[in-house]
This record gives sequence, structure tokens and C-alpha cells, in this order.
Amino acid sequence: MNIPIYVGFDQREAAVFHVFNQSLIEHAQRPISIHPLSTKSLRFDGQRDGTNAFIFSRYLVPYLQDYKGWAIFCDGDMIVQSDICGLWDLRDESKALMCVKHDYKTMYPRKYVGSPIENDNVDYPRKNWSSVMLFNCGHPANRVLTPEYVSTAKPHAIHRFSWLKDEQIGELPKEWNWLEGEFPPNRHAKLIHHTLGTPGFNYYAHSDSSAKWNEYLLNALEIVGEEPLEMIFRAGRRCYFPDEPPVYQEG
Repeated sequence: MNIPIYVGFDQREAAVFHVFNQSLIEHAQRPISIHPLSTKSLRFDGQRDGTNAFIFSRYLVPYLQDYKGWAIFCDGDMIVQSDICGLWDLRDESKALMCVKHDYKTMYPRKYVGSPIENDNVDYPRKNWSSVMLFNCGHPANRVLTPEYVSTAKPHAIHRFSWLKDEQIGELPKEWNWLEGEFPPNRHAKLIHHTLGTPGFNYYAHSDSSAKWNEYLLNALEIVGEEPLEMIFRAGRRCYFPDEPPVYQEG
């Protein structure tokens, strides 16, 4: 079975999306299909509030699946340290949606610190529940999630899964949405969520899982026989100085 995984995409954090995909690909032991939730391809403005371009389009997953089968949604600011198929295997047909039911108050009043998208890190009920969702797309309760509904729903209501009854929301182990910076380091965490900011931002460059995040970044840039930093340098030269003659090295 091909496992559909929908991942939030925001061009302002494009590298974050690709790092997460790299971690998915490196660990997956079964076929997966990765679908970027991009405003341009969806022709749907998924922002309205918050910092991410997919803050609302995440709720279109059942619609995009034609209300059939199951699918996974994840924010892009994550890495997996385990096979995502392990999350897939936790499906419960009696539930409309499954998630990690976080119950915490943030220790940090600001997120994305030092970046152009720095903003308040607001506490609210069911905070971060929607950052990893295992959707039962065929469940009748999810048929309300049409583009029209999602585009007009009250933010506080849809983020708290107000279209569902509490008993329709299944619970996933916390290891499948471990909040770096909010929770202590956990080498057993299967999915690490950089909810405050990824190591790609200078302010978070030395966070707990930064070494692993950077490893996936470099792996995503791999071309055999080439150094990633040199490739980036060459790309920059060609973008900013397109008329500059190429420099060939003797082989």
C-alpha cells in the first residue's frame, strides 16, 4: 500500500520541507507518496492567520483524498527518526482523526526568534494537536471539510477540531510529535517537531537535534562527487552573475 503523506509547504521555509522529506525517505520501509500543501498548486489561501502558508489547507486532506482511505498530515518543520509506517500502523477505524493530544503551556512567548516571521507563541486549547494528524478520510464526520467550510471556519474552532465529537479523536503516542525546546531531549522520539523554529534559523542552530537536522539537509543536497557547500556557492554565482563565464576545472 502506498502511504499518502501531506506536508505543509511555505516557500519562506522551503529548505525545511525538503529536510523533512529527506528524513521520511531515509527511514521508510514501504512505499510512500509525499504531497506538498502548496498555495499555488491548491489555488487555496491556507494562511489567514498564523505564520505558515498551510495553517488552514491542512484540513483539506480528506477532500484531496476524495474522502477515501487514510492519509497523514505533518507540518514541514519536523524530522523523523523512525519509519513513518509505524505511525500509519496505528490507524483506528473507529476514529475520524488521530493525533498527539498535547496538554502543555509554552515556556517561550516568542517563536521564530530573530527571523522575519518572528511572532507571538500563543497558548490555546489543543495547541499543536493539528501539526501531526492521521486522517480517516472516509469517516462521515470528515465530509464537512470542504474548501468552502475550511476557508470560512473560525480559526479557534477548526484548530480545536470542532467538527468532531471528542470520542471521534483518537490519541497517538507523544513520541510521534515530540516538541523540541518545549520537552526535554528524547532519543526515543520518533518524530521531532521544531515548533519554535528549525535549526535552519540561526537562533536555533544549536538546538537539541540540530546535528541530525543538518545531516538530513546535507543528504538532501547530495550529488556524488560534489561538495554541497561548493554547489551552493556555484548556484549563487550563476543566479546573481548569470553572464559570468563558467570556470572549468581540469579533471
